[in-house]
Amino acid sequence: MSHQLTFADSEFSTKRRQTRKEIFLSRMEQILPWQNMTAVIEPFYPKAGNGRRPYPLETMLRIHCMQHWYNLSDGAMEDALYEIASMRLFARLSLDSALPDRTTIMNFRHLLEQHQLARQLFKTINRWLAEAGVMMTQGTLVDATIIEAPSSTKNKEQQRDPEMHQTKKGNQWHFGMKAHIGVDAKSGLTHSLVTTAANEHDLNQLGNLLHGEEQFVSADAGYQGAPQREELAEVDVDW
Repeated sequence: MSHQLTFADSEFSTKRRQTRKEIFLSRMEQILPWQNMTAVIEPFYPKAGNGRRPYPLETMLRIHCMQHWYNLSDGAMEDALYEIASMRLFARLSLDSALPDRTTIMNFRHLLEQHQLARQLFKTINRWLAEAGVMMTQGTLVDATIIEAPSSTKNKEQQRDPEMHQTKKGNQWHFGMKAHIGVDAKSGLTHSLVTTAANEHDLNQLGNLLHGEEQFVSADAGYQGAPQREELAEVDVDW
């Protein structure tokens, strides 16, 4: 599929002022190791010749990334490709050819889920950032945040999802999951992520958020007592 600009796309690309969205997408264009990322997915991606000709793998990966960055549903992502030129150009698409519809976008997301490729992509990006000197290893900031879900959320068996649970924070009750995150202290980039039920204590996942090369770990009061934990006894860092 050739990436041929239409007159409208060409006119857009030569305008002077860059929007915040354009600046962000330009940074992602330069920062992310697209070739390394597509290599992770390529063995599982449909090949041409079996039914409809698939869209280029990198195009679908770029669309998938934008979905996450801008928190878009499959339908909203399809609309954005038609309505927002900067997102269309980032995906290497043009209005003079067919654009991926919401079903195609959904199927790509399901492909990544089916083969559990998100975690591999995460590791690939972090490895590349470390090799490029963007992500350092001296310090880690850790934190946890609750990802709320409607309390009526049920799975296909009409049971509450066992991965979700209720928990109390302050005087308020929450239901859902919890994201435990380890962040590089210098760059602010996330290097580790673990998800649990919302009632999981922050300290229980602390060891899984450390890469082992830290000189210091910074955390809030929720991690008080970390040095006394048996599983962290061998961790030689400044807390």
